[in-house]
Amino acid sequence: MRIKLTFALCTLLFFIFSAEAQIVPSPKQQFGFNIGDDYQLANYTQFEAYCKKLAATSNRTKLVDIGLTEEGRHQYMMVISSPENIKNLNQYKEIAQKLAHAEGLTDDQARTLAAKGKAVVWIDGGIHATEVVGPHQLIETMYNLASRKDAETMRILDNVIVLMTHANPDGMELVSNWYMQEKDPKKRNTNIPRLYEKYIGHDNNRDFYMMNTKESTNMNRQLFLEWFPQIMYNHHQRGPEGSVLAGPPYRDPFNYVFDPLMITGIDALGAAMYSRMNVENKPGYTRLTGSSFSTWYNGGLRTT
Repeated sequence: MRIKLTFALCTLLFFIFSAEAQIVPSPKQQFGFNIGDDYQLANYTQFEAYCKKLAATSNRTKLVDIGLTEEGRHQYMMVISSPENIKNLNQYKEIAQKLAHAEGLTDDQARTLAAKGKAVVWIDGGIHATEVVGPHQLIETMYNLASRKDAETMRILDNVIVLMTHANPDGMELVSNWYMQEKDPKKRNTNIPRLYEKYIGHDNNRDFYMMNTKESTNMNRQLFLEWFPQIMYNHHQRGPEGSVLAGPPYRDPFNYVFDPLMITGIDALGAAMYSRMNVENKPGYTRLTGSSFSTWYNGGLRTT
């Protein structure tokens, strides 16, 4: 009887500790502030630590080291999906590769693979390090996808594999440390005295067709050799004055090098985005001639 009681108690404690291990820490618990709080920035060292904690506490996540940066930091990609999808990532990656190459596939075979596969969505942040919202939205989005249990989040996790990648770890470390060193919050600034990428600074977003830097090489490997995402969201900060978000549809004429189906697909995604924001009474989305962005920006992360 005593042995059975001891076994039952140990089993109960095991499940209690297992449940506690699965509690996903919030950004506030990790950093001491909410993402978006005034005068507060996390650096890349803190970002990396939080990614590792998410990977250790959520079975919806897998942290992938995609290579070293120019200053020798590890550049990470957080893969987020349902636990079942995470278990079968190699299968879904193989499907994505076959569909992207399309070599030797009949239309019926392609449709079968598409039905079996999952949508792959790339979200990056931080490529221009003084645009500080970029990497911090990664933190908030990773937390929401790793922890929320509402129906919409669960549907997304079941149907989508999200690749969340920090585009410029060295820049985040530099800019955040510079910003936070000022004790008076109202005097903090991002006017750093050097490039925020070791060799090319702001021009890191012109390097995705030549791949001169390790960071662009690391990301291109995931984009064009490994995963071939159907949607790529390259996050920058600030559109035109008075706007909150600038996005598709982009201004005409569209880039004639692109397949028209790609353009109409981007337009459809944009329509869904700004319609959702209107439904939720979130003004500030600008598109078409409301912004300066087009499909003619060649060589950048989002256009290569």
